[in-house]
Amino acid sequence: MEDDRVYSSLLRDYFVPMGYGVEIVHDGGSGVERALGEIWHAVILDVMLPGLDGFEVLKKIRKESDVPVLMLTSRGDEMDRIVGLEVGADDYVPKTFSMRELLARLRAVTRRSVSRPMNGGRGEESEVMAGRLRINRDTRVALLDNCPLMLTHVEFEFLFSLAKARGRVKSREQLLDEVRDRDWEVFDRSVDVHIAALRRKLGDDAKDPKFIRTVRSVGYMLIAPE
Repeated sequence: MEDDRVYSSLLRDYFVPMGYGVEIVHDGGSGVERALGEIWHAVILDVMLPGLDGFEVLKKIRKESDVPVLMLTSRGDEMDRIVGLEVGADDYVPKTFSMRELLARLRAVTRRSVSRPMNGGRGEESEVMAGRLRINRDTRVALLDNCPLMLTHVEFEFLFSLAKARGRVKSREQLLDEVRDRDWEVFDRSVDVHIAALRRKLGDDAKDPKFIRTVRSVGYMLIAPE
């Protein structure tokens, strides 16, 4: 969310070639609506916005979402930084920073977000139940409505990982890191192929997902059962 249209264009021109999908809004009210209307990798939020300012926007976002928020401002006052962080910003960056540093900070806040543990520090689960799914890592059995799924090793590991983090995002890098017996490239796009195969076996539809949702520019998550 950025009211300066020239700076907005610079952000888009820098981040799109890095593989990020970028959407820009120029006022606070629209920013809240867009931030809460979809699942996002992160929000870069300008403090000086018409309508609702960045602090008010952040307060409204934090009532409903823990999406990483990087606040951006032309002002570098210490009090602004303190207020932003206290309201719930993950980081606070003056516009005097280079785009390269902004990218590094964005990666840092999103990495912390997708790495949050789900089990409160307890030992790793060997069996996970998520709605109609039951996955046991010890027996290597995955059941959907009590019927076994015929999964490859990689598909099983991906499903188990997503089920453990149900309702939260798993990045492609995290999914690949958890398949320990293969030497994957970090940005190996084959993860998308395996997820597509897994969806077929679950009878899922990427356009109207009941199990696995794509989170743009980040990865995937298993939809938390109601």
